[in-house]
Amino acid sequence: MPLLGLTPSAPRGPAPSPATPPSGSLPTPAFARVLDRTADYDAVFRVVRDAVHRVLGIERPGLGLGLSNLPPSIGAYWQVTGNLIVLNEGLVQVMRANATSPLELNSFVYVILAHEYLHALGYLDEGAVRKVTAHVTRTALGPDHPATRMAEGDLWRLYPFLAYAPGGNGQRIKVVRGFDLASTQQYIR
Repeated sequence: MPLLGLTPSAPRGPAPSPATPPSGSLPTPAFARVLDRTADYDAVFRVVRDAVHRVLGIERPGLGLGLSNLPPSIGAYWQVTGNLIVLNEGLVQVMRANATSPLELNSFVYVILAHEYLHALGYLDEGAVRKVTAHVTRTALGPDHPATRMAEGDLWRLYPFLAYAPGGNGQRIKVVRGFDLASTQQYIR
């Protein structure tokens, strides 16, 4: 069964800085302000779902999230026809240790989850899903948002330390409880 994942790509030109948006930039939309403060995976995923729905008009309820130690070159994967996004826990840990703010960490998680969510919505081609992730993020969050710069760039070029994250073979997956509650709370408790 093929696994689709967010992996390093060939260089695409100079990477924009993922720093905090410059003063004078457009304000973050109200639905995305959750990214400005400490948030769990479910809260960040709600922003992903809302952004994709606002921009593309599509959604998919009932996805789950698992954490696994994958090779550092893989951000996450979603198995075709599956219901589980598997996020590289080692990358998140390294990013958490090096992020300068909750906004930077949450933007990182947002970009990886958005990429895999779009796969789950039927965007199977890696090149296409990268473009759609960047389009959705730019449209929903604005051109100066750190998540936009991450989606339009290459995470491994923006954050070279990601290449040195602890890795593994992905044999163990920890399922995140309480993920995607907004779409399942009426029937899963």
